[in-house]
Amino acid sequence: MGFTDQRFTVNLSILFTELPLLQRPAAAAAAGFGAVELWWPWPDAPVPERSELDALRRAIEDAGVRLTGLNFYAGQLPGPDRGALSVPGAESEKFRANIDVAAGFAHSLGCTALNALYGNRVEGVDPAAQDALALENLVLAAHAADRIGAVLLIEALNKAESPLCPLVSAPAAVEVADRVDAATGLGNARFLMDLYHLSMNGEDLPAVIERYAARTGHVQIADNPGRGAPGTGSLPLEDLLDQIAKAGYDGWVGLEYKSGDRTGAESFGWLPR
Repeated sequence: MGFTDQRFTVNLSILFTELPLLQRPAAAAAAGFGAVELWWPWPDAPVPERSELDALRRAIEDAGVRLTGLNFYAGQLPGPDRGALSVPGAESEKFRANIDVAAGFAHSLGCTALNALYGNRVEGVDPAAQDALALENLVLAAHAADRIGAVLLIEALNKAESPLCPLVSAPAAVEVADRVDAATGLGNARFLMDLYHLSMNGEDLPAVIERYAARTGHVQIADNPGRGAPGTGSLPLEDLLDQIAKAGYDGWVGLEYKSGDRTGAESFGWLPR
């Protein structure tokens, strides 16, 4: 096994960002990739104009790449927000308005993984009330994902960069996924194992893989420190991905790292051709 044996998908919300959004799918294809993933591309618009959705769909189709993952609306990302579904008021309403839009867009491109970022704790709001709201919204999202044959992903972030988010460990994220499955009976809630975030939390990555590989619906990578490309930090990413594969995970691995001052295909010099 090794990097050459993995199925990599490029996150176009963090890579190729020197280009306008509609040019990034073709750039990924030109760099040799057949698959891409995205955060919700319109942070100010949970329900964008149909023309915007159609334009992005055409750009992905014309590039000949597959959309393998999409975030539901998550607020300002990148930015201060870490999701919207547990935030009372306007933000959770935006999340609900986005559910069918995101699922419909994903379905139109054959995408079968939808990521629902949990959101920050809000000062003065009972955490239990936020968790109850989150479960309500995640149940709706799980049903929408099920209707298009997709999994619902629950991601653990890291407490250094997301100090107000409660899902900052693998067990916390898997517990939420289990609660969603218990509430829906659908069994389509899965853990998004982001090795960068987990390493930032100081988690024992081999132990996390051993314990949760079977609950994992998607994997994302970046090196640590720095959130750069593999080889820029100290994480043994090749060995970790080998362990994940041996544990039975055969899905996509999302490249969700910062390329620094490198652009285009230069961002992937670590990857053997």
